[in-house]
Amino acid sequence: RQRRRKAFGRGSEAMAHRMDNVYENPLTKRYASMEMSFLWSADKKFSTWRRIWLALAESQQELGLEITDEQLDEMRANLENIDYEFAEKKEKELRHDVMSHIHAFGVVCPKARPVIHLGATSCFVVDNTEQIQTFDSLKMVHSKLVVLMDRLAEFATEHREVATLGFTHFQPAQLVTVGKRACLWLQDFMLDYQRLVREMDDFPLRGVKGTTGTQASFLELFEGDHDKVVKLNELVLGKLGFKRAIGVSGQTYTRKLDFFVLSVLSGIAQSAHKMATDIRLLANMKEIEEPFGKSQVGSSAMAYKRNPMRSERICSLSRFVMSL
Repeated sequence: RQRRRKAFGRGSEAMAHRMDNVYENPLTKRYASMEMSFLWSADKKFSTWRRIWLALAESQQELGLEITDEQLDEMRANLENIDYEFAEKKEKELRHDVMSHIHAFGVVCPKARPVIHLGATSCFVVDNTEQIQTFDSLKMVHSKLVVLMDRLAEFATEHREVATLGFTHFQPAQLVTVGKRACLWLQDFMLDYQRLVREMDDFPLRGVKGTTGTQASFLELFEGDHDKVVKLNELVLGKLGFKRAIGVSGQTYTRKLDFFVLSVLSGIAQSAHKMATDIRLLANMKEIEEPFGKSQVGSSAMAYKRNPMRSERICSLSRFVMSL
């Protein structure tokens, strides 16, 4: 844990230490990028909780609550100073993850302790953090999808005049070109990209809704001033880098938002599966092959084999995403 704390925020270095004596999910260890793994790490999660608590306190001060600059400065100085051992010990006592981290933050911010999580409920930090993590992940998917489309466009242009056999019903049909076939893959990814952009443009947070989504606790803090409660929501959203919150929530944000995100990711996975399946089928007839490194091994028993292992991995991972 000490090593993890020291490595906080350093991306791949933070994930580099080995844990060979415990089970690790291969989807993370073998296939996830270091950057994506960090976005869903404990460090990212709990430091985001603290940033959300800070945004709330700053906004409450701006709207007139008695919160001092000294308290805010103390919070700012300890956003990444997370004592996991203390939090884990406290959770065993309290049986509540959010309260254990409120206490952990309060220990390093004794002056700010009375204003941490003021008027909020657990889902204020839990849900908003998960939505921030989701949005940051979508930004990463966006950047990688742009690179993929650029590479496919280059490939299609380079091979636009290279003839290859076309198929219908997986039977030999009319000639096409390798470039044209790549354009089919590219078009699917472009459609996925358009949906991804729309989803990101419309992406909301839960916002400042209070217990069960009524905002009653904040209304009490501001002595019945509805305008200040509305403004509080706007200020917190702005400090977190967002413009929109869902209009109505219960204790949690509507899980329809998760479905919308999974739908977009499923679409990208479907396009990837289609492309990789085409490559695997064509590789069987030596129409198209994956790159094969000098030291790469196709089989432990048959040295002549050239398994399309990249496409196989794409297909298996895509099926997993499509099943979510």
